[in-house]
Formats: sequence, C-alpha cells, structure tokens
Amino acid sequence: MKRNIIILLVILAAAATVIYKQAGDEIQSVFKTEQPLPVEVGAKAGMLSPTFTLQGMNGGSYSGGGVREKALLINFWASWCEPCRQETPELIELARQYSEELDIYGINVTKYDVEKRARAFADEFNIPYPLLMDEEAEVFEALFKGQAFPTSVLIDRNGVIQEVLVGLPEPAELRKKVKRLTSL
Repeated sequence: MKRNIIILLVILAAAATVIYKQAGDEIQSVFKTEQPLPVEVGAKAGMLSPTFTLQGMNGGSYSGGGVREKALLINFWASWCEPCRQETPELIELARQYSEELDIYGINVTKYDVEKRARAFADEFNIPYPLLMDEEAEVFEALFKGQAFPTSVLIDRNGVIQEVLVGLPEPAELRKKVKRLTSL
C-alpha cells in the first residue's frame, strides 16, 4: 500500500510539474514579444503633410502642407553630406523636367550646417528650385521627425505624403516615384 501511495505521489508530482511548466510558458509568452513593438516615427506615407513656412535663401517665404496646385518634393540636405551632393544633379533635372507638375523645395537643415557653406553649395550647383533654411531644425526634426540626410518627402496635390525616402535613392527609382506622384 505504501508503495502504491509513493507511486501515486510521484505521478501527481510529475503531472503537476508538467502542468506548471506549460502554464508558466503560456503566462510568460503573454509578456514576451518576439519582435520589437512598432514605434511611430516621423511622417509616413498616407499621413497629411505637416504645414510649415520657411524663409528661402533668396529672401522669399515658402509654405508646405495642405492642398496645392502641384505635387511637392521636399529634400532635406546639408552641404557636408556626400549623398546630398550626389543626388543634387538628379533633383535639378527633375525640377526642369517636371516644372509644370512638381515643386521641389530643398531644405537646408542649417542647425547641422553652416549657412555660408550651404550658400556655396547652392551656387556651385546653380540650383533652380527654392532652397529654404530650417535654422533650428524645427521642420526636419519636430514636424517630419527626420534622422538622416538626405531625406526626401513626396507629397501629392492633396497634401498627402506618398513616400518618405531616407538616403540616396537610385536615379531611375526616384524618377519612377516622381512620375507616379505627378500622375496622381
């Protein structure tokens, strides 16, 4: 009889251990995440573009956000940024090719640059589109949550962000995206 009680206790202990182990894993899995939780960062496709007004290098005032007659490509750049230098000739060509359907604003994030160098950059490339000065990075950081240069934001005529491009896109890919943007 003692032997049967000992066997029964061993079986019950084993069963309790298995049940506890399974329940413990399930409880832990509620709190354990396999992938990091998504964090809302910056302007994203499908969102309305933030509204802003900045001073241009030419002294004019320029605004973005809301409904417009033309689509808008905003390019955040700095004069020391090598990918920005590489991208500029393509942006100049797009500005000329799509002048009827697209506005391009080159926004120098002056907080991370020197205005004198930014102006020299503009003169070197003879940039035909407006160059704006984001002196405190309010538009780049606070509104668009920018983190790297170059960053381009493609906004349709209704003020909806269609795409955010971080880094240097391939010229053919950028042309394709602009063509799609201007056809909306």
